[in-house]
Amino acid sequence: MNRIPIILDGDPGHDDAIAWVLANASPALEIKAVTTCCGNQTIEKTTYNAQRICTLIDLHVPTAKGRRRPLVSEPIIAPTVHGESGLDGPALPEPDFELVPMTAVELMAKVLRESEEPVTLVPTGPLTNVAALLIAHPELKANIRQISLMGGGVQYGNWTPAAEFNILVDPEAAKIVFESGIPIIMAGLDVTEKALIKPYDFERIRAVGNPVAKVVAEWLDFFYQFHIKMGYEGAPVHDAVAVAALIHPEIMDMKELYVEVETEGDFCKGATIADFRGSKGKAPNAKVIMGIDRDAFADLLVEAAKAYGEVTK
Repeated sequence: MNRIPIILDGDPGHDDAIAWVLANASPALEIKAVTTCCGNQTIEKTTYNAQRICTLIDLHVPTAKGRRRPLVSEPIIAPTVHGESGLDGPALPEPDFELVPMTAVELMAKVLRESEEPVTLVPTGPLTNVAALLIAHPELKANIRQISLMGGGVQYGNWTPAAEFNILVDPEAAKIVFESGIPIIMAGLDVTEKALIKPYDFERIRAVGNPVAKVVAEWLDFFYQFHIKMGYEGAPVHDAVAVAALIHPEIMDMKELYVEVETEGDFCKGATIADFRGSKGKAPNAKVIMGIDRDAFADLLVEAAKAYGEVTK
């Protein structure tokens, strides 16, 4: 089986971390590099978290720190959701590797140039690094097979009524990405809030028994505590949907739509607006995921946990 070469880009974050656990466990994916961005926490914290996650799951690929702030806007962080560290909850190992001596954009460009086939980008945070890459290296656009991202929502937002967090943090970057002409798979709130991992699924993962499974279960415990106060029946593992879309698209419902990003306004900054009627006459620029088989998605995470070792009793 030909593995899909990917670059993981994110701001971990509990759901980013679980997405990376899923990606690293999949025999269908070949992770070429990891890059970090500011979002859920500052770039220093998200980068440290990325190193700890990669150490935990034995993912040793070139890893680079991204920009300190969005392209234009001031940073926004989410300690109320992910804690002061950006990844509160279980203790994690200290990093056992160093960052490469280059920026996230430089590393992305290097991977794209050297890959024998086009690479898929999997950004699960603000799109700052991806947009900066497209600005700095337009000649490498053809080397990007597609972008499977977590961000936006064509029906509603979460950080504001209109805008989802990742897009709101850097709407200018998102606009560049959506207007790039590169094929996009969009895992927005329309699907990710249906991708609920419920408490009994936490226990299925915990029962796997290996160190990674135990940490994933504890990440879910922590993440759920924020969402239970808002009436959720489980933890929406948003970012893992962007990975699952690459390895098991058959469990999802996708709709091809033209999506544009609002960069201004008091009420709609960061909104991802879809043309459901085709009234603008513009060709679709994204496969927008609108639905998911929740049980199958939960099973994917349980099986991913098993990939890190079965514990016999």
